[in-house]
Amino acid sequence: MLEQLKAYFGFDRFLPLQEEIITKVLAKRDTLVLMPTGGGKSLCYQLPALRLKGLTLVVSPLIALMKDQVDGLRADGVPAGLLNSTLAAQEANQVQDQARQGKIKILYVAPERLALPGFQR
Repeated sequence: MLEQLKAYFGFDRFLPLQEEIITKVLAKRDTLVLMPTGGGKSLCYQLPALRLKGLTLVVSPLIALMKDQVDGLRADGVPAGLLNSTLAAQEANQVQDQARQGKIKILYVAPERLALPGFQR
């Protein structure tokens, strides 16, 4: 786990509680995490996403945060994408196709997208 932490995120160690949380997530245990801003919440789902099979879906109402997270992940070599109201229909379809094909590992989605019939397919 430390190898991926260093390789993808550039950190040598975990912040307090991160390793415990990530271990529980990897064991597929239900986990509720409440941490302050800057506490390292994102890593608690990003690192497990790299170790588990399938797509990790992150629901976020904050468009700017989504973009920052996806840009950072891509810069670190993690295949990530986002779906929100800033995308044209063609771009959104392309992201959904990439997710279906397994080309995206972490997908950030605005809550209103979850209700769209096209998204649920």
